[in-house]
Amino acid sequence: MKPPAFWFRKPGVLSGLLGSLSWGVARVAARRRAQPGWKAPVPVICCGNLTVGGTGKTTMVSDLAQRLRGRGLAVHILTRGYGGRAGRNGVPVRVDAGVHTAADVGDEPLLLARTAPCWVGADRAASARAAVAAGADCLLMDDGFQNPGLHKDISLLLVDGATGFGNGCVLPAGPLREDLRAGLRAADAVIVTGDKAGPGLTAVIAGALRPDVPLLRAGLVMEAAADGLSGQRVIAFAGLARPSKFFDALRARGVTPVHCEPFPDHHMFRRAELERLKRMAAEMSAELVTTPKDAVRLPDDFVQHVKVVGVSVDWTDPRAPEHLLSMISNMTSGVAS
Repeated sequence: MKPPAFWFRKPGVLSGLLGSLSWGVARVAARRRAQPGWKAPVPVICCGNLTVGGTGKTTMVSDLAQRLRGRGLAVHILTRGYGGRAGRNGVPVRVDAGVHTAADVGDEPLLLARTAPCWVGADRAASARAAVAAGADCLLMDDGFQNPGLHKDISLLLVDGATGFGNGCVLPAGPLREDLRAGLRAADAVIVTGDKAGPGLTAVIAGALRPDVPLLRAGLVMEAAADGLSGQRVIAFAGLARPSKFFDALRARGVTPVHCEPFPDHHMFRRAELERLKRMAAEMSAELVTTPKDAVRLPDDFVQHVKVVGVSVDWTDPRAPEHLLSMISNMTSGVAS
């Protein structure tokens, strides 16, 4: 579903008409946040956001998971598994890429399971218990910033530098999941992703944070696999919250698509759509290019004809993630002792 354009304009008539509904949503969110969650016997780190849509959470979770594993921690990832059937009944499911499909567990869990054990489930506390029983000494949540079921020891809030908080209104008048100031006050660190954040956004964030809460920056850069596409004719397609981010990242890497085909986030591709892309590529003598998240939703006989190019996190200050990881490592050492 594409977000309405008025969410990213100065609040007007439509936002005003929806104001009472937004007040209700914010009220419910505030009550949920006040509820105590289950306290796991190991540290829990949450990567979340305040708005609907993508801010790079899954890429950030993968980056942090790799770093934590590099420190010798048995990190497990918890996610709801958007778009999948598994875990909806509250019983957590450990993702097995050799068995599960995107229809079973969702596209993002399949990607995250390549980095660390990943659990899908609507009940975050149940997923946490299962992960701890399986040997986890550190839990990393992909989304769930507003979810009250599991206590978070460290809450990392990601903000897209290009879209920020939209018009600053809560759903349905705007893109916010909860009151902006309340959400920012709940963060233990804020990470602005992308390179388009202006001073106005930074000032809004900094003005609401608790004292000593760090405001960090990280870019999302195209991986080296894109280098071989420079100068070639390519057709790029993606089903993301903001497909344009993928298309722009290709251009920034020197790849200029002859055609870009956007799809809704988590889109389950139909055979007719794939055949149309295949014909278009043949007619234009172009190579099909997509993201890893989209690739796991493609049938095996089609994905082998597609170039898959992902993105990775590029921290503005390389010391920033190490500081976060040191906090987590120290907490884990305390548990172990």
